[in-house]
Amino acid sequence: MPSQFQAWAPRLLSILRIVAALLFIEHGTQKLFGFPASEMMPPPGSLLWFAAILEVGGGALLLVGLFTRPVAFLLSGQMAFAYWIAHAPGSPFPALNGGDAAILFCFLFLYIAAAGPGPWSIDEGRRRQG
Repeated sequence: MPSQFQAWAPRLLSILRIVAALLFIEHGTQKLFGFPASEMMPPPGSLLWFAAILEVGGGALLLVGLFTRPVAFLLSGQMAFAYWIAHAPGSPFPALNGGDAAILFCFLFLYIAAAGPGPWSIDEGRRRQG
């Protein structure tokens, strides 16, 4: 049984990257387009607006697995910054300050930066060709 899990590990890494990217994009589209429905639509040029651009643009690159490692590293840093700037001042406890998702995204993206995109990615396709 463990060998079956090992055989699926690279594919599950791709699935993890894709699902995380879709969830991350959703946070950006809430801020930029109000979809899914959200009251938070930051003014252009604000810190939250730039965060949303990174969430949509970086999330899209992660979704397809293009420039995965540097993008994931950048987004990991963004989430660390977001946690300490927006969440931590409210409470030292992530369950109370709403920072759970920021922490999880931070470490998930850091893992993807180290592990790579998995086999279902443009990066992997380019690696195989060249």
